[in-house]
Amino acid sequence: MEIWQGMPVLYLLIILASIVEPNFWWLLGLMLLFSWMSLVDVVRAEFLRARNFDYVKAAKAMGVGEFTIIHRHVLPNAMVSALTFIPFILSGSITTLTSLDFLGFGLPADAPSLGEMLKQGKDNPQSVWLGITAFTVLAVMLSLLIFIGEAVRDAFNPRKLLKETA
Repeated sequence: MEIWQGMPVLYLLIILASIVEPNFWWLLGLMLLFSWMSLVDVVRAEFLRARNFDYVKAAKAMGVGEFTIIHRHVLPNAMVSALTFIPFILSGSITTLTSLDFLGFGLPADAPSLGEMLKQGKDNPQSVWLGITAFTVLAVMLSLLIFIGEAVRDAFNPRKLLKETA
């Protein structure tokens, strides 16, 4: 897994896109193939941290089963960290796909994409609005994705729910 995680994703996608004609589902599959690894590290670290908490030790001492401890106590705490990282993983994937389209290795030329729009804005300096519009849409979309991710994280945070009820 360390070797797979150390591979440069953008270069691999460029190499694979030069061999095979990419489409939306092909690119989505490749992005899923490379983007899940950073999330696994976070969830594993949270599980390793949570196994030493007092309430987990108390539940084990009371004879509660492993599956119940994981489902009720450890998973909600690990989910908060995962929900914190998911918007950043998604924004990185969107930026990678936009970069591929800008470089000409992404979706076919007739498919609408932000990278193609940025490329058209660069190629046509008299049409300044193309580049500005694509940049603005990309910046607003990524910012909103991060804000929505923060709101979802706050909604599912068990520590915040405990503070509100106390």
